[in-house]
Amino acid sequence: MKAITGQISWVYTETLAPCIAFYRDALGLEVALDAGQAMIFATAEGARIGVCETFADRVVEPNGGMITLLVDGVAAVDAWYARLETAGVDLQGAPQNMDRFGIYSFFVRDPNGYLIEVQCFL
Repeated sequence: MKAITGQISWVYTETLAPCIAFYRDALGLEVALDAGQAMIFATAEGARIGVCETFADRVVEPNGGMITLLVDGVAAVDAWYARLETAGVDLQGAPQNMDRFGIYSFFVRDPNGYLIEVQCFL
């Protein structure tokens, strides 16, 4: 069996354009693949977020899921928060310590309501 070489977390949308504005422009993620009705954004080596327009049984369903983006340190979390606050996205509160998990993070919602966490380990 071959080793796993990457990972893509998929989210779905009715309209791709607002998601491009969020993932590419606000978050600044590199477009790894533009497939017309789907776009894949690179987050780190071997890690991707895919956004696809709905089809068949693929629907927008943000409840109960979350994508966490790891950054290096408290200052990086704060810098990401400032960047996204300037971009005017749907922030879910300021960064804070979550002692229960030993992390510092904040949350933001993408245009379809999917929860994105930006965090560092303390």
